[in-house]
Order: sequence, then structure tokens, then C-alpha cells
Amino acid sequence: MTKRRGFGLSENASNSKEQIMRAVLASLALLLPLLAQPAAAQDAGAGERSFAKCRACHQIGPGARNLVGPELNGLIGRHSGSVEGYSYSAANKNSGLTWDEATFAEYIKDPKAKIPGTKMIFPGIKNEKEVADLTAFLKQFDKDGKKL
Repeated sequence: MTKRRGFGLSENASNSKEQIMRAVLASLALLLPLLAQPAAAQDAGAGERSFAKCRACHQIGPGARNLVGPELNGLIGRHSGSVEGYSYSAANKNSGLTWDEATFAEYIKDPKAKIPGTKMIFPGIKNEKEVADLTAFLKQFDKDGKKL
């Protein structure tokens, strides 16, 4: 005869539920540290490697100058269409954007979608980690091209 344990369950049923509960708790114990971790940190070194995709049209750092695209010193915090000596499209000049991390991330994923009519023909960087790394690289340079 099976003995009764709490909640009116048989010993076998109770053991089975206990085993399931232990398995669930063990799984949570493994998953919680992963869920609690902050998003991956930005990697400026990886961003510098990613900047190779931009280098054909843009410069950054001391002595940077406008090429096919404007120099990118001090990009974060700058108003779109404002680099002296660069001939922007009307769409870019009139976009009213101020470059912050979120705006740049949206733009660099699909420039023509963010600013319809832009001259920038770059297809975009879709990978969010790569965008974050590129942003970290760009943020290092002040308006004069000096690393912060």
C-alpha cells in the first residue's frame, strides 16, 4: 500500500513532482546568471576593424579630412550636415538629426531608410554588436580628432 504524503499525493507521485521541481530549479540556477548579465560591452578595437568598411569614404583622427564622405571626428553630439567644407545632400542637411548612439545605430543599419535622399550609398551594417563596436570606436575621437 502506498503511503500518503502532503497534498494528498502518493509517495511516487510526490517524488516525481519533487524531481520535476528540482530539475526546474536547477535549470533556473543555470539560466539566471546568464539573464542577469549586462549586454556585451562595446569593443572599440573591434570597432576599429569594422571601420575598415567606412575608410574608403571617411577619415577619423588627427588630420582627418573630407573625402567622398565627411570626416567623422566628434560625430556623437554633432548635427547632421554640419561638417565645414563638405557638400551634403539637402536631405542630410535638412534632416534635423543630432548624432547620438541610438540615431547613429539606426542610420548605419540602413542609411537610405533613415535619411531618404542621402548621398551615402553604403548598404549598412546590420549586426548590432558590430554597430555597437563601431560606435565605441567613433566615440573615442573629439571634434579635433584627438582620442578622449
